[in-house]
Amino acid sequence: MSSVNLIVGSQMGSAEYVAEQLSDALNNLGITTQLHDQPEFSDIDQQNTIWLICTSTYGAGDYPENFISFVEDVTQANDLSQLKYSVIALGDTSYDTYNQAGRNIDALLAQKGAIKVAERLELNILDEALPEDTALAWLDSWITKTGLK
Repeated sequence: MSSVNLIVGSQMGSAEYVAEQLSDALNNLGITTQLHDQPEFSDIDQQNTIWLICTSTYGAGDYPENFISFVEDVTQANDLSQLKYSVIALGDTSYDTYNQAGRNIDALLAQKGAIKVAERLELNILDEALPEDTALAWLDSWITKTGLK
């Protein structure tokens, strides 16, 4: 398996930019990626791939608008035990709902039987480092944990 589906939940573009940077880096390593910035559950392969979900939190702990129908479809799924996934959550620690969307989709996928291949990466947009730089620094360890290389 050397394929990654990057699934984006982004309201203002930060999560999308992080996913694009990760996609480029993975492609440069010879790992095939597909970027889903308007994710449709039924269009995304669930076998022989890893889902890398990159989502921000919007409002009071909500999912970004482009991600809501995807989450509703995941909620309706019966068995995702063949699916491998990881989550990158972006948020702002000044809110008490910090990274709630990422935490919620992580819990939902686990509840549906999906296999978490690495712990969730939580990015604070208030950190000095840019979120994409932190995610890129994390990528090598993630690749090792997933067995992609």
